[in-house]
Amino acid sequence: MEFSIAQIAAMLGGEVKGNGAEKINMLAKIQDAKKGQIAFLSNPKYEHFIYTTQASAVIVKKDFQARKEITSSLILVDDPYTSFTALLEEYHKVISFQKSGIEQPSFIGDGSATGTQIYRGAFSYIGNKVTIGDNVKIYPHVFIGDNVVIGNNTILHPNVKIYADSRIGNNCVIHAGAVIGSDGFGFAPQGDGSYKSIPQLGNVLIEDNVTIGANTVIDCATLFGDSTIVRRGVKLDNLIQIAHNVEIGKNTVIAAQTGISGSTKVGESVMIAGQVGIAGHLVIANRTQIGAQSGILKSPKEEGTQLNGSPAFDLKDHFRSYVIFKRLPELNDRLRELEKKTADLKAVNITPGNNGQ
Repeated sequence: MEFSIAQIAAMLGGEVKGNGAEKINMLAKIQDAKKGQIAFLSNPKYEHFIYTTQASAVIVKKDFQARKEITSSLILVDDPYTSFTALLEEYHKVISFQKSGIEQPSFIGDGSATGTQIYRGAFSYIGNKVTIGDNVKIYPHVFIGDNVVIGNNTILHPNVKIYADSRIGNNCVIHAGAVIGSDGFGFAPQGDGSYKSIPQLGNVLIEDNVTIGANTVIDCATLFGDSTIVRRGVKLDNLIQIAHNVEIGKNTVIAAQTGISGSTKVGESVMIAGQVGIAGHLVIANRTQIGAQSGILKSPKEEGTQLNGSPAFDLKDHFRSYVIFKRLPELNDRLRELEKKTADLKAVNITPGNNGQ
């Protein structure tokens, strides 16, 4: 698919300096771009590439002043990085929603309905009484259980499994191998030391504009009528575990290998780095930032708190503590040396104040 430089500039709200009629068919890095491709310049340390690049067009800041001749056409915008990101998003939409039609073999159950421009890949399974919106893309080997609802423009990549009664919003992307609605980890200890399984009867609710990474698992709520909830705009990385009855606030981002225990409520615009463990029944305040490999055992008291460590505590205090921690071997050696000197003094009966007499 091709667009003219002028069309791209209009899409970005920018101004063309050069040949607006030239066609663009690919995005590329400024140092690698060829004719027919578009790049961007945001970081000043890459400026030298704009004088040698073969790109047909480069997105630059409106106040950019060239120090040498530039052969590429320029698109002048307020923020080159944001504009290039917008182009990536549009390109991704184009390639993501190209597929349509129904491949065979595939299955759809009784009472289920799909919208227009649907794609159903081979070996996909749709259960009974499922409602699927317009322009939804269901890739091969996807399983969708009974009574599931899926909104418009949602993409389910290969091998996604969505258990019965789950609700998925509009414009969501669920990557390969993710499991939505599996049983929560509910087992009651018995007197003989065994564990009795507690039925998990709730569902999962995922709102609009949510992205869920590959092999991430979101468990259903325990009781019928309750939901594990992922609010709109949430972005989940790969290999995340979200337990039953958890609620993730809107626009929160969570990196890979994080685990959130049951019934914890994560606020809005929270940032959680990789390999974080969060205990159950906590409340994580809005805009909390949690560093990688942190262990959260109690609820942060204030919004915007920065936490690090395991158990986690205030980031600044953690850094101050680390300065001491990394010196512990040295401090231990000094302590041993002092102990040895004290022992030597005692051996010759020298104590402070008697001068050995």
